[in-house]
Amino acid sequence: MPLNRTNRVTGLLLDLPDDGRALHERLTAAIRSAILAGRLAPGDALPPSRALAEELSCSRWVVNEAYVQLVAEGHLTARQGSGTRVAPDVSTRPAVPPVVLPVQAPAPVVVDLRPGAPDVARFPAAAWSRAMHHVLMAGEGSDVFPSAEGVLRLRKVISGYLGRTRGVTVSPDEVVITCGTTHAVGLLAGVLARRSASRLAVEDPGWSRLGDAAAYAGLAIEPVAVDGEGLDVGRLKRMGVDAVLCSPAHQFPTGAALSAGRRRTLLAWAAERSAVVLEDDYDAEFRYDRKPIGALAALDRDNVAYLGSASKTLHPGLRMGWMVPPARLRAPVIKALEESGAGPGVFDQLALAQLIGTGDYDKHLRRARTLYRERREAVLAALYGHAVIRDAGPVEGIAAGLHLVLSLPPGHDDRDVADRLERRGVAVMPLSRYTHRRLRPALVIGYGRLSPARAPFAAAEIAAVLESGTPPASAGVRRIG
Repeated sequence: MPLNRTNRVTGLLLDLPDDGRALHERLTAAIRSAILAGRLAPGDALPPSRALAEELSCSRWVVNEAYVQLVAEGHLTARQGSGTRVAPDVSTRPAVPPVVLPVQAPAPVVVDLRPGAPDVARFPAAAWSRAMHHVLMAGEGSDVFPSAEGVLRLRKVISGYLGRTRGVTVSPDEVVITCGTTHAVGLLAGVLARRSASRLAVEDPGWSRLGDAAAYAGLAIEPVAVDGEGLDVGRLKRMGVDAVLCSPAHQFPTGAALSAGRRRTLLAWAAERSAVVLEDDYDAEFRYDRKPIGALAALDRDNVAYLGSASKTLHPGLRMGWMVPPARLRAPVIKALEESGAGPGVFDQLALAQLIGTGDYDKHLRRARTLYRERREAVLAALYGHAVIRDAGPVEGIAAGLHLVLSLPPGHDDRDVADRLERRGVAVMPLSRYTHRRLRPALVIGYGRLSPARAPFAAAEIAAVLESGTPPASAGVRRIG
């Protein structure tokens, strides 16, 4: 007797042991057990009798007999045009109480001011759909195994884009396509660790996920303070690190831009030590008061690794970015990509190349800049309409990006304020979440997803919490461990 007739129905993963009973009885019992055990859920479709009979190498009568019996028992339903399905109201399941873990439901978010994400509702869906349709209809995805550094067409488009918007003149062969900035940092950190580097300086306060990726790859993380001019390069020079990760165009979360003097000093330090500067070109596309400053990589291709992504300009879910590593690191970066097999999908790469190549990406950025500038202005106007906020001092950071830093009046603890706002349905992040240093209390407010019409309400809620009383004096500025 064939194995598939006596042992297992592979399509349904049903055991049919040869226990001496007729095949239709064994099949009936196996399907019944699967339903009672929950492996077949209410509404699940069963194979047509002809298909299941072919798999079992038996007559359709065997399957029909099993189905008829189970319909009669109420385990299955059979309707013309709907096929045979598990009954939606099976009441004969074993009474096994589910494990319920007590979960305290968070307060519903009425206003989301958390930083770090664009308004994904503004994703250029129509343009992306046209780009993907073109790629699929043109058959451009025939190269199912592109080189590890990414699809050539996208690398060509990115090299042109970087030249005209960031001043970084590179050839397509110098561009590497990544799954985003975090992916690129992990790749570079692993390469540096294998080349005997041991310590990476990171901005403090800063986005911890990038440092975590570098630490996972084998580098020790050393925080460097950030002030109104950006990274403290003077302190960096005294640390003896092998590389530094920074965001010169718009630092997160302080909003500072690296000053011209510090840019020159940083590049001189890197050249002197043959150190690597990992340039996270964060929010460079969103500058509202002037044209953005050029990238560091435009001034030094030997020691600066340029990192960019589409997570803020398009959608974090695309997992799409690009890197231009120094020439001495390119080969080991490619090898690391080949060994890991990581990288964006071919069709997504080609669609992004089409989006940029047709000019739809630039159109989207122009609309997005206008949108976010209006939202920033609306938030500022709403905040400054309240004396308790206005008297605390000006908003910090340059007019750029998708967030701002709001200083709090003396005596307030930013985590306490954020917790109280959360209970009122306003989600916001305290500045102290991004540092281990002693800093003034402040809130990091993301306005990327906030409509101008909601800005007055958000500002009123913040003012109400600040006016409702201050915590004990000891809860002001503190060290975050």
